Formats: sequence, C-alpha cells, structure tokens
Amino acid sequence: MRVVLQRVKEASVSIDGKVHGQIGKGFALLVGVSDTDGDEEVAYLTHKISKLRVFEDENGKLNLDINAVHGAILSISQFTLYADTKKGNRPSFTNAGEPEHADKVYEQLNDSLRQTGLDVQSGVFGADMLVNIQNDGPVTIIFDTEHK
Repeated sequence: MRVVLQRVKEASVSIDGKVHGQIGKGFALLVGVSDTDGDEEVAYLTHKISKLRVFEDENGKLNLDINAVHGAILSISQFTLYADTKKGNRPSFTNAGEPEHADKVYEQLNDSLRQTGLDVQSGVFGADMLVNIQNDGPVTIIFDTEHK
C-alpha cells in the first residue's frame, strides 16, 4: 500500500458539488492499494498513522500524535499513487489493485483506524471527487509498505 499523509488544518471532499466528508485538524490520507495488499499492510499502516508524532508540543517540537491533539482523518482512495511513468508520457496504472480488492482493503484501513478511536471521514471509492486540503507546515509523509 502507498499512503501520502498530510498534516492539515482542515480538509474536505465533495462529490457532485456536495460535501461528503470534512475534518478540522488532523491528517488527509491519499491511499493507494495494490493486489498484494491485505491484513498485514493494514495493521502496519494503522499503527504508523495513529502513532505518528508530527504535531507540535508546548515547546514547538513534533512530539504529539493525532490522538493527543484530538485530530481526525480524511481518507481518500487514490489509485494513481501506483502510476508507472517509465515509458512514454501516459502513465500506466496496471500496478494499482483491482477495484473490488482495492475498495475492500481501503475500507479495511479506514475501519482499522476507526477502531483506534479516531474519527475517519472518507470519500467514495472510484468517485470523481474534489478534495480540498489545507496542508499545515507543510508536513507530508509518504508510506510505502513495500519499503517498511
């Protein structure tokens, strides 16, 4: 799995002009799934994301996790994270997971994060979405379970 995590002041996702998910302080996650992803990758990412200390403490140090600041998560499915641009100018997406599998694993990650007590808002898998992210810092972290 590949996840681009951005610390945000606020984020939202709209579908057909209507807000579908919205958060204040927290993380915006762009989530890509491959066909080999499953329970192990979900468990790994759930732990890393829920414990990631990228919020400032009283001394201005990045020492606090999302729970300590009462943050929330906006999770967006993003198959284009598996784009292969080695040949030509048109990306190939053959490394992205088949939609049925990818949707299942994406929802599994969201549910797993919810089980840690986090408020997780999400887009709709496969929908054409307008995502508004107000990156805070900026702090952007890339997770790739192939390199854990």
